[in-house]
Amino acid sequence: MPGAAQGTVELTVDDVLLPLLPARARRAGRLVVPHEAHASAGHVVQAAGVPLTEVGALTVDGAPVHATERPPAGSALHAGAVVRPQPVPAGGFLLDVHLGSLARRLRLLGLDAAWSAHADDADLVVRAAAQDRVLLTADRGLLLRRALPRGALVRGAGADEQLADVLDRFRPATAPLTRCTACGAPLRPAAAQEVAAEVPEGTRRSYGEFSRCTACSRVYWRGAHARRIDEVLRRAQRLTGGGG
Repeated sequence: MPGAAQGTVELTVDDVLLPLLPARARRAGRLVVPHEAHASAGHVVQAAGVPLTEVGALTVDGAPVHATERPPAGSALHAGAVVRPQPVPAGGFLLDVHLGSLARRLRLLGLDAAWSAHADDADLVVRAAAQDRVLLTADRGLLLRRALPRGALVRGAGADEQLADVLDRFRPATAPLTRCTACGAPLRPAAAQEVAAEVPEGTRRSYGEFSRCTACSRVYWRGAHARRIDEVLRRAQRLTGGGG
């Protein structure tokens, strides 16, 4: 029968990718799949549950191949992990609806991080392509969508671990305290007199420097959370080698 499976292909992956394989494959360290003549190397890898966004070099029997090439029956296909650091596209980052806390931390570091609480998966894929952004998500199913041009699986149990993973993966140049953490737009300096109606008099006496969001007009100053902010910035600087 045309298209019927004949023989098998053995898939192995770098250790960092093992958690993405089915449980039986994680235990064995490999996955044996039926060979399909028209299946590309990329298709085999993604069908096993590993998004190509997480894959670097592909080899068949030790020889480098492109994701579109077809491994022959009886071959050994290996997927290496993506090489870090990766460049950030011109549009910056786009985060799925579950990563709001991470988006605020990225914005705190001055990074262009688009996020909405109401975007669905299809909207995210379209926006990532239209705005030249890399989609950050913990949902590998979203990364398996063919229309998604760039994406990255975010690892970590909470926002701090997730931030460390993103900074390690992309090593972006940071510009702390230059973006609005609420909407992501750039901040501009604001004089104390300008914000007098929005900031208590005691705060204006205690803090001499203020900023205003160029989009939503929110006012910022270094207040009670300064120590927490400084710790986030210190961690980021250690991971990025000082930032930009």
